Amino acid sequence: MTIPQPVQSPMIGHIHLKVSDLDRAIAFYGEVLGFELTQRYGDRAAFLGAGGYHHHIGLNTWESLGATAPPAGHTGLYHTALLYPDRVALGRVVARVLEAGIALEGAADHGVSEAVYVRDPDGNGVELYRDRPQADWPRDDDGQLRMVNARLDVAALVEEGRSDP
Repeated sequence: MTIPQPVQSPMIGHIHLKVSDLDRAIAFYGEVLGFELTQRYGDRAAFLGAGGYHHHIGLNTWESLGATAPPAGHTGLYHTALLYPDRVALGRVVARVLEAGIALEGAADHGVSEAVYVRDPDGNGVELYRDRPQADWPRDDDGQLRMVNARLDVAALVEEGRSDP
């Protein structure tokens, strides 16, 4: 009997979303959340990335041009989580979200991270978050990770993002 080789752990490479209005989706993910448009396929698809990467987000209207969001209570994407490098960067993007008139659906301090939740223009959930250093993660007496769901002071987060040059 041959013992199979272990599978290397995969990493998430990108998300690809069906959207109803391509320009509106590009504005949200690009202008508000900070991704760069890397390629556009006419008026039906686009790719956006960060840090020079070819794409982290794909958007298309191939099957969804003008469509409505899926109804609540059905299966589908719960949310996409977008990791920002630090608290200042997270505060800056949350400030841009609020300035764009986008409502926050929630905000939480999870102990391991700080997160703010919004919906994109097509109703997809988007988590904007930053991780704390692992040394600061909450643990019980046995050293087991103990994530929490505490209140996040969004006003202080935004203020920190606005005050750092």
